[in-house]
Amino acid sequence: MKPYYQDDAVTIYHGVCEEIVPGLGKFDLLLTDPPYGIMRFNKEFGKTRFKRHARLKHVGLWWDVPPDEKWLAYLLTVAPLAIIWGLNNLPLPRSEHFLVWDKEQSVCNFASAELAWCNLSTPAKVFRYNFSKHNANKDGGHPTEKPLALIQWCIFLAGDVKRILDPYAGSGTTGLAAKNLGREAILIESDEQYCEVAARRMRQEVLPLNSGK
Repeated sequence: MKPYYQDDAVTIYHGVCEEIVPGLGKFDLLLTDPPYGIMRFNKEFGKTRFKRHARLKHVGLWWDVPPDEKWLAYLLTVAPLAIIWGLNNLPLPRSEHFLVWDKEQSVCNFASAELAWCNLSTPAKVFRYNFSKHNANKDGGHPTEKPLALIQWCIFLAGDVKRILDPYAGSGTTGLAAKNLGREAILIESDEQYCEVAARRMRQEVLPLNSGK
């Protein structure tokens, strides 16, 4: 399959990960933030709070379909190490190892932290990064974009990993983190607008979504 984008460190594929991953071989680390089954607006309708509704294509809404248990089990075979954000939302196996992103916020209707499942040989670890600071500085425009510093921290915890897979790449934060740390990353994203954003980020030519450019 022809990459959407490729440089010395990062390769981006536009497509469905279930169709692409089996042809990519093995990796040192699976690092990803899969969709949790939430509803969001299409780009033409601007930004909004997440809402849980029936599928409503005519007003630009769609589901981010979460991976099922069988597919997640397969993903865990492509690399000896894995970090998967969304521990409390996904059908993952039991593990005594997990990571925490402490968002340093206490707003009642927003989560104060997020959890990642992992199989690293380390006890639970906490990364503190203010959510408001993240929102002010994020450059990918994806509604569930993780802080670059958080993803770089994940890679550091994984140790001497060279080849990283993110099958739910969004705006490419895993690729940018890997590139900054001298690692190789393979990214897969089903939404072409975010493939383009990720490619621009790899070139350091960041353009926000809906910029009109």
